[in-house]
Amino acid sequence: MLSIIIPVFNEEASIEGLLHHLMEVAFDATGLEVIVVDGGSRDNTVLKVNAFASIKNGFQVITATASKGRGKQMHYGAAMANGEILYFLHADSYPPEHYDQLILNAVAQEHPAGCFRMKFKSRHPWLMAVGWLTRFSWKVSRGGDQSQYITRELYDEIGGYNTQIPIYEDYDLITSLYNRGHYHVIPKWLKTSARRYHEKGVLRLQWFYLTIYWKKYRGASMEELYQYYLSKCD
Repeated sequence: MLSIIIPVFNEEASIEGLLHHLMEVAFDATGLEVIVVDGGSRDNTVLKVNAFASIKNGFQVITATASKGRGKQMHYGAAMANGEILYFLHADSYPPEHYDQLILNAVAQEHPAGCFRMKFKSRHPWLMAVGWLTRFSWKVSRGGDQSQYITRELYDEIGGYNTQIPIYEDYDLITSLYNRGHYHVIPKWLKTSARRYHEKGVLRLQWFYLTIYWKKYRGASMEELYQYYLSKCD
């Protein structure tokens, strides 16, 4: 079984669309377990997930609640999951057709962890270039929006998501996988929203992400990174 884990917080505008997408483009939707982990939404996110789950026979959708924080929510979802393969997906990222079979094939080919290539839903030249670079295996080209699959065995071996850090949880996990030589980029394209970029300013937000990456590379503590995050982007 493939367990899809989706952390959400106030995602009423998009969560139903994502669930429909996951069901419609799957190779075998009946072999999936979807765990939507809510971080205390104040809108109708949970109601919409439960309504979807009640009418989609054969497509298992479970709603869970955890402390707010993407790392905490994803780790909690992993603890609930029954699948041998975990697939962590952000609420505004849409995987390609037959994503489930592509992941199973990758694991069968001895690639126990990895992601998809990514395209932003935007024609902005910079975002198109950033998306194009995700075809390469460089760690700097990785991010949570590309989604993350990993076998349960490997997830448990590395300790899963670090629930003690307030940001950068995706990259922390990815770094652990790269350090072990376990990372594979499936050559199919996932599409993700560019909403945050357009709200904050494309170049401004990209500079912010690059600065965080550089600070971490130079040895900044997680507290220092978090304070920088709060001062610039929260």
